Amino acid sequence: MRSKHCARPTLAFVFGLVTGCADRPTEPLRTSAAATRAEAAISYTVTELGTLGGDYSSALGVGTDGRVVGTSFTASGATRPFLWQNGVMTDLGTLAANPAPYMVSGAIAINAHGQVVGTSYTDAGYRHAFRWEKGVMTDLGTLDGLVSDAAGIGPSGDVVGNATTAGWLVRAFLWRSGTMIDLGTLGGIQSFAMAINGRGQVVGGSNTGSGTWHAFLWDAGTMVDLGTLGGAWSRATDISPSGDVVGSSTMADGQEHAFLWERGLMIDLGTLGGAVSVAQAVNARGQIVGFSETSGGEIHAFLWERGVITDLGASLGTISYANDIDPSGRYVVGSVGRYGAGTMRAALWTLR
Repeated sequence: MRSKHCARPTLAFVFGLVTGCADRPTEPLRTSAAATRAEAAISYTVTELGTLGGDYSSALGVGTDGRVVGTSFTASGATRPFLWQNGVMTDLGTLAANPAPYMVSGAIAINAHGQVVGTSYTDAGYRHAFRWEKGVMTDLGTLDGLVSDAAGIGPSGDVVGNATTAGWLVRAFLWRSGTMIDLGTLGGIQSFAMAINGRGQVVGGSNTGSGTWHAFLWDAGTMVDLGTLGGAWSRATDISPSGDVVGSSTMADGQEHAFLWERGLMIDLGTLGGAVSVAQAVNARGQIVGFSETSGGEIHAFLWERGVITDLGASLGTISYANDIDPSGRYVVGSVGRYGAGTMRAALWTLR
């Protein structure tokens, strides 16, 4: 999914890929709401979740009950999807019966029913999106191509992501009741989907007829261009139950900032003092998490709520990323790493 600041570390981060109102305007108004910074406005504890035996792990999704999914290295150097619950990290396996060490797999999201989605290599040697439920991993296929990646799952088990076509184009998909649907584009030839809510609204990014990439909202067969914060491109990473969208966009000066799009307005969420910020997830309470460059040039996880951006990494002395937040606002997941140590660990923030 992106540049070095581009991560829902969806599995784009792991694999190094590209990584409603009826009267929504197709070219929404843009506004700026620079957030008030808060260094210690929220009390929290951080728990490192460990690994599957290797020296790297990252938490990418969290459920309503604190169950966490993500990706981890094993002792043998393989990369596997995990489910963490009550202090135990479980390897969810792969779509390949005999996976080679280079076959990277990971989990990206979990819903309230405990259904997990992610991406795994198959025995044929290609990445495919999967849905895991009660110990069974289902291959979701492709759009007649060879590759697919899952990025999000809805309350009813619908899955979104991106997949290749027979002509090797990458297109956003919605997988529902066993069928993978091509969601189209904003006029260009490629697109990717990142998240879906209970209304069936899907968000992601697409290239336009002019070749730039813009965030989109897909609703009942119609894909709407959400515009930018004044720069050339944008991408959406998550959508709330009510249809609010978050992501990141370039500004007129080229800097990348996190945004909240609601009722046709794209709002700049500001940064932790540096030049870059990325919003990764939003919940029903309007709480947004992501990561931002600080004034000191470090990358820290943040929580944005009601115009206040809180540094969740200020007390850790680490580099940190926040990737998801649960509906109640109690749990935030991501990863933390210490400068110079060369390792990253999946992390769970418990807010109080």
